[in-house]
Amino acid sequence: MSNSADFKKKREQMVKRQLKNRGIKHKEVLEAFRSVPRHKFVNEDQRNKAYGDYPLPIGQGQTISQPYIVALMIEALEPEAGDIMLEIGTGSGYAAAVLSRTVERVYGLERVQELAVRGQKNCDELGYTNVFISVGDGTKGWPDKAPFDGILVSAAAPEVPDVLLEQLALGGSLVIPVGSRYSQELLKIKRSNQGFEREKLGGVRFVALVGEQGWSSE
Repeated sequence: MSNSADFKKKREQMVKRQLKNRGIKHKEVLEAFRSVPRHKFVNEDQRNKAYGDYPLPIGQGQTISQPYIVALMIEALEPEAGDIMLEIGTGSGYAAAVLSRTVERVYGLERVQELAVRGQKNCDELGYTNVFISVGDGTKGWPDKAPFDGILVSAAAPEVPDVLLEQLALGGSLVIPVGSRYSQELLKIKRSNQGFEREKLGGVRFVALVGEQGWSSE
């Protein structure tokens, strides 16, 4: 079996065993996970582990999250074809790439320049022309491109940055891990005319969100 056929088979198994069997139902999200080659977003020496049920290191002290957690977060955003999304802590670009298959446009913010460049290159090489990654402090969001129909935060914050709530469109959702540096609760916060509704999605463990409204880099 060729490498590409082998990876395709592994993607199918990942979708069935790790996503569908755990309750991920959003049709377009599942299709995106089938199509996006996760192995292209990890280091070459990790490619044989790319479709495993765990996070993987991508350098610079950062990780690519476990597939199920990425799927849980993206499904919670309730993505639709015309949506404009923001991802914070884009890393090598995998979650942004998956999200881009379900919405109109994805903006990504990554603090580490090397990873931001790599993430954009990964998406460009795969023809995902609706992904735009920049270097910046994710805790400040991207005011020039706001409001967003959804904001995905792929790093752990000590509390929810107010500026991100302000950049949410009416009806939009923010999905963010909040807690200590070592253990967090995944929150979905939806904006409505009545304010912000919070929903807990379970315990998670992410790398720290570093920035003005996040953790210090020390």
